[in-house]
Amino acid sequence: MSVGEIPLEAAGRATGRAADVVLVARCRRGEPEAFSRLVALHEGMVFNLAARLLGDGEEARDVAQNVFLHVYRKLGQFEGRSTLRTWIYRITVNQCHNRRRWWKRRHKDKEEPLDDLATGPNAVFLADRRPESSPYDQTRRSERARRVQRALLQLSFDHRAVVVLFEIEGQSCAAIADALGIATGTVKSRLARAREALRKRLSDVVGEDGQS
Repeated sequence: MSVGEIPLEAAGRATGRAADVVLVARCRRGEPEAFSRLVALHEGMVFNLAARLLGDGEEARDVAQNVFLHVYRKLGQFEGRSTLRTWIYRITVNQCHNRRRWWKRRHKDKEEPLDDLATGPNAVFLADRRPESSPYDQTRRSERARRVQRALLQLSFDHRAVVVLFEIEGQSCAAIADALGIATGTVKSRLARAREALRKRLSDVVGEDGQS
């Protein structure tokens, strides 16, 4: 039995790159249920990554749609040298980068800085998942999360992408280098600079954490 003939249920039992190979093969055969499975497996990650890179929920939803359209069109180019997730990370980051450049051109005459979208009605910020003991604590933690997201958006896009992939998505430096097409040493350098910039911008927040 060839890879393309493996039943879809087998993709669910396979793990890692083996699962990727099976699922991609089914998608290439034009089976809609296979691509639906691919989307279901990765849509949460794509939206969350786009939301944290852009700071705007509506834009993140648009980017997520574009990402899966791109994935659908380019599946024939997926060679399996990285995991499917890493490949989709790369597409998501590129789509966010392109959207941000488009944003800047479109809004160049507006007085409101792009990063102010982090506080708008569609803003997305990093949620603090600790149990809430009171409405006051909830408000304080939400405000802290907004400040973290705002500080994140003040980083350069390249630094932001690295710190989000490492600190939030839990990717290794090697995996990030693979996703972004850069050297591992470059990832480590950008990560160190991003952490230092965030530390300076959020020094009072860190201080509050130390007192709690």
